[in-house]
Amino acid sequence: MSYNLVSRQRHGATEILTLNRPEAMNSFSNALLLALKETVEAVAFDLDIRALIITGAGNKAFCAGADLKERATYTETQVKQFIHTIRNTFTAIENLPKPVIAAVNGAALGGGTELALACDIRYLSETASMGLPETRLAIIPGAGGTQRLPRLVGKGRAKELIFSGRRVEPAEALAIGLVEKVCPPDTLLDEALALAQTISENGPVAVAQAKYAINNGLHTDLATGLALESNCYWHTIPTQDRLEGLAAFKEKRKPEYKGR
Repeated sequence: MSYNLVSRQRHGATEILTLNRPEAMNSFSNALLLALKETVEAVAFDLDIRALIITGAGNKAFCAGADLKERATYTETQVKQFIHTIRNTFTAIENLPKPVIAAVNGAALGGGTELALACDIRYLSETASMGLPETRLAIIPGAGGTQRLPRLVGKGRAKELIFSGRRVEPAEALAIGLVEKVCPPDTLLDEALALAQTISENGPVAVAQAKYAINNGLHTDLATGLALESNCYWHTIPTQDRLEGLAAFKEKRKPEYKGR
């Protein structure tokens, strides 16, 4: 194809990444996966980007998971390499030192749902659906679904969804905590952008440290999590941004944070 497999658009301090294979429901070919991996690595070190939105091209799919037509041509070793790459790429998204919002604009199946799970916040279109149907293909979710889904919706609900492989419609997705908001399809991206803009106005170091504390504290006991929170807080104290926040409050003006 002549277009970029992952298109990038900047809106202020927010970067929108769009999976761009609408003719294949934005499914992950090896080329698309590598393009996403390279883009995420580039975004991680761009200090001008304070929030990230991931969505899909077109109005039918966010991402339909792996490209099964391409997958059918893989050797067993190639399948293992693909799974290794997609798992590590989604973990890199989860660990980005900036917030990531999934704007799920259409069907998110298999790896598409796993990509959304790796994001910090999920906004779902009223016309979209999500699901992990891998057991119907005699495999299991391999890009974090068996680990991230139960941490989000609970063990029993995650087992029910993964064992059955059924789709989850918007109302249920919101009710079980799989997504944070359901939006009309024509306002989905605007609402995600509005949230990203609100976040990007806050101190970037503080947001990054809050994300780190939440993500890593959940995997520990409370005492360890509180110690982790303290360490993250100490990281914000010597920053210029903290002093700017105090000065702006005193002077009754909007702060101008630099991420330093």
